[in-house]
Amino acid sequence: LVMGTYRYLDSTFNPVIEFGDGVVIAQDFYLTCASRVTIGDNTAIAAFVTITDIDHPYTDPDTPIELQPIKVKEVSIGFDCKIYIGANSVVKGQFPDYCVIVGNPARIIKRLNPLTGQWERTDSDGNFI
Repeated sequence: LVMGTYRYLDSTFNPVIEFGDGVVIAQDFYLTCASRVTIGDNTAIAAFVTITDIDHPYTDPDTPIELQPIKVKEVSIGFDCKIYIGANSVVKGQFPDYCVIVGNPARIIKRLNPLTGQWERTDSDGNFI
């Protein structure tokens, strides 16, 4: 879905939103896009989740946040993901496949151990405990 051309302050954006086949989204889902948001096939997104490729920095304390340039970074969510974010979780960055992440900032708490085939607790870097 190409959204057209939009301007924000002195920048021009051409947002693109891509949903794979079989994506399921619950109520009260919010998505903002300035560059590109891609959601892979068979991904389920629970209620009250926000996905955005936009960050409103507040680097200049003398300028209102809405008058400062935004930072934009593409979002890519893989195939067969289940996004059931806990209250006030903030997920930024990249995470490996087969992991459970929670918190603010989000951190890995569990992942599938390929040696045992079991879901096991980890430290915040994803190392098995």
